[in-house]
Amino acid sequence: MSSERPDTLRRVTSPARVAGAIAQLAALGVIGPAIFAVLATLLGLSIGLLPVLGIGLIVFLGLVYALFAVGWLETARVDGLYGFGLPVGRPRTSGRPGFAGFMRTIGLQIIDPTTWRAIANFAISTILGWIVLFLVAVFASGVVLAFSPLFADASAVRLARTAIDVPMAWAVPIGILSAIVALAAIVGLALLHGVIARAIVVPSREAQLAEAARTSSVQHAGAVRAADVERTRIERDLHDGVQPRLVSVGMTLGLAQQKIDTDPDAAKDLISEAHTSTKAAITELRQLARGIHTAVLDDRGLDAALSALAARSVIPVHLDVRLDGRCSRDAEAAAYFAIAEALTNATKHSRGTEVRVVARLREGATPEAGRTLWARVEDNGVGGARVVPGGGLDGIVNRVVAAGGQARLDSPVGGPTSVEVSIPCAS
Repeated sequence: MSSERPDTLRRVTSPARVAGAIAQLAALGVIGPAIFAVLATLLGLSIGLLPVLGIGLIVFLGLVYALFAVGWLETARVDGLYGFGLPVGRPRTSGRPGFAGFMRTIGLQIIDPTTWRAIANFAISTILGWIVLFLVAVFASGVVLAFSPLFADASAVRLARTAIDVPMAWAVPIGILSAIVALAAIVGLALLHGVIARAIVVPSREAQLAEAARTSSVQHAGAVRAADVERTRIERDLHDGVQPRLVSVGMTLGLAQQKIDTDPDAAKDLISEAHTSTKAAITELRQLARGIHTAVLDDRGLDAALSALAARSVIPVHLDVRLDGRCSRDAEAAAYFAIAEALTNATKHSRGTEVRVVARLREGATPEAGRTLWARVEDNGVGGARVVPGGGLDGIVNRVVAAGGQARLDSPVGGPTSVEVSIPCAS
């Protein structure tokens, strides 16, 4: 027997979790039917209103994301109760622009297996909740029946929720038996709920391995893409900046060499010009090297590195960095360069007057999940930014994905533009 199964049994059979399962099942027995009634209504409206200027499509879109919301809440409920360490559900996206990309996103959301597993578990839990409510009534009736000789005047007492009339002589033993059986059945249903939730909501070992392989493939592709974008950026900076300046220095020194005998004063001026250009080239090389590796990030951490980055920014930057510890070098580097690139894009394209940078260390949903380095960069510019292959925002996404994290861009036309990244601290 694997070590996973005993751990699962401990989670499911814990008295606190059994009590929590009973309470949640009772609540689902009440609100579950109402939620399914709303979903059925949305489905009926989407079908019925389809001929009316396509309004049904809008309702159907609402149904799709209502199903996602129900699945998300059910996953969060199960994980909160049993602590299985389930990943936080996120809406599916095709990553493609335009209407075709939007329709593909809807299609991916409709067939999302995680959502449908959660809804299936929600339906089963609702049915179990109905039964629990019935058994609670039987338990309460059994307790009342056991004490009925103390206050009842009739010769028989009816057991609640049934058509059974119990003679007064048998009221006490039948009441006690009914209460015990109902209570045992309630506990059994709570245990069954845990087993079913574990089987349905938690991915199988094979699915987990497949997901890990897919994630590793995505991270590898992101790393390759990030390296390619970074190489292209370095080549562009060298070709457009340092290289022409060094060529100019060489030509200036050549002219000075020709004039050093015939016109020493002009030669001195040319050498002085070359000296100035050389210092500028050295400055550009330092900036380029800083873009590849930032020494202050290793020495003093992300907080100090972001402070230095904000000090060099052309746009005023308001920093709100609260980090109570260090993350891995890769995680901090990915966050730093994502913020640096977001600031560069804001300077070049946003036409904004200020940028706000927020960084936090967040605790994971479970102890196994570890901490997450979260950062958000927001400017007050004109908005309309989008991810272009090979562009700066594309570099942010690829670098963050390569570190095992996630990046999100929100830039409506008119602004503001925000870039948000979440990176596992131990990446």
